[in-house]
Amino acid sequence: MKLPDAAGLPGVRALVTLALAEDVGRGDVTTQALIPPRARARAVIVARRGCVVSGAAVAALVFRQVEPRLRVRVHCRDGRPVGRGQPILSIAGPARGILTAERTALNFLQRMTGIATLTRRFVERVKGHKAVILDTRKTTPGLRALEKYAVLCGGGRNHRRGLDDMVLIKDNHRRFWGDRGAMRLDAAVTEARRRFPGLAIEVEVETERQLRSALKGAPEWVLLDNMPVRRMRRCVRLCAGRARVEASGGISLRNVRRIAATGVDAISLGCLTHSAPAADLSLEIGGIDP
Repeated sequence: MKLPDAAGLPGVRALVTLALAEDVGRGDVTTQALIPPRARARAVIVARRGCVVSGAAVAALVFRQVEPRLRVRVHCRDGRPVGRGQPILSIAGPARGILTAERTALNFLQRMTGIATLTRRFVERVKGHKAVILDTRKTTPGLRALEKYAVLCGGGRNHRRGLDDMVLIKDNHRRFWGDRGAMRLDAAVTEARRRFPGLAIEVEVETERQLRSALKGAPEWVLLDNMPVRRMRRCVRLCAGRARVEASGGISLRNVRRIAATGVDAISLGCLTHSAPAADLSLEIGGIDP
């Protein structure tokens, strides 16, 4: 899969500007107090442990936005693995610019690389099965585009980007639509298709009864929510040739392979973006020319 240019994603430049304004404020007073204006330096961002890189271009954008005279070289492209001690980015030029941009650049790079690394772990666990790994809308407000990009770097796929690109009938929608469990999910699918005929429709179900009702409406997808594996297998058989199947809820690295073995088409995981640990990266100054 060809990755888009992360630094060129809609809103990213404005996001970098906002992040720098938050961090730098009226100025980097420590750097201004201690580093001569003409001092130059070389620095490198390295991985302290193995990871899958994501956000190198965004980090480079941060450095260039702080100081356009900085020369930034990307050593490892997004989506590629690096080992401990390997360089990801090198920077050379005015020392003040390097030090001022350091934390904001690392914040983006560590967050995105952590997501890509965790996603890759899940993708590797389901190899040999047809299931793809999907993200969710459980993203950090304002960072959705970058976090979903990071999932792509890890080999996952993007689910809905927002509320406007797909109909997904979830449990709270069912509560409004149904009458104390007497579901007519096929009617809900029909109404959604009438209102938004160009969009795919997915229905979240928790029981076989709900699934049978939903399938009468011929949705493109059904989502099996928090189902035990045995029930999930039965539901996959019921859906064969009628709708694609997504599994979600209660899925971890320990059980994701068993879930994939049920025959589901996709497995969605909120943890990819809401619980991925930040990658362990470090910026090291390699030379100073005062």
